[in-house]
Amino acid sequence: MKRAMIVGGALLLAGCGEAAPRPVTVAPIVLRPIPTTGLERVMGRDAAELTRTFGAPDADVREGNARKLQFKGTICVLDTYLYPSKGGGEATVTYVDTRQPDGSPIDRASCVAALARRGGGK
Repeated sequence: MKRAMIVGGALLLAGCGEAAPRPVTVAPIVLRPIPTTGLERVMGRDAAELTRTFGAPDADVREGNARKLQFKGTICVLDTYLYPSKGGGEATVTYVDTRQPDGSPIDRASCVAALARRGGGK
């Protein structure tokens, strides 16, 4: 009887244990470069070059060593993000974001071309 109670208790405790975890398989993350075709007037440029191309920025936001210059037109809004190089050189554009004035998406290269056509000014 004592033995049956010990075996029964052991079986009850065994039911509380966790099953061996199943190995999880995760698909590898593939990072695709963001296409920059049509963005040659922007990518890698510094603030002075952007001002010569698009005129005075509508917004100039600084946070730490990062800087965002925003240029607005009737067709679109262009946000350029400038960061210094690893060697500490002049901050240049490493990323751009574009949208229509109502917030709808617009092709980045089309926005850059439209803003550049305004002749470096408003």
